[in-house]
Amino acid sequence: QVQLVESGGGLVQPGGSLRLSCAASGFTFSNYPMFWYRQAPGKQRGLVAGISSSLSASSVDSVKGRFTISRDNAKNTVDLQMNSLQPEDTAVYYCSTIISGLTYWGQGSQVTVSS
Repeated sequence: QVQLVESGGGLVQPGGSLRLSCAASGFTFSNYPMFWYRQAPGKQRGLVAGISSSLSASSVDSVKGRFTISRDNAKNTVDLQMNSLQPEDTAVYYCSTIISGLTYWGQGSQVTVSS
């Protein structure tokens, strides 16, 4: 079965950095796009960044220049490097993929940006 397990969240001060990692299993990782979403308290879950099977990456405007998505097809992992974190980046971050029209989610990793 498809499993996505996030790690690397935590508490960081404004301006700091964190790196999230997602370990995938149960499917042929290299064949599918991978995504990072986030959900802040009281808000809907929204896309942060995505990376295709051919390593083409994109991110939403609010994180461009600060967040970088990458993947290692040999290790079945997708990472999100987050720099210059701000309080508005506080959210639960989810790893996701779409296989045969179905969306799969990890359990989420809390990122809190606060002084």
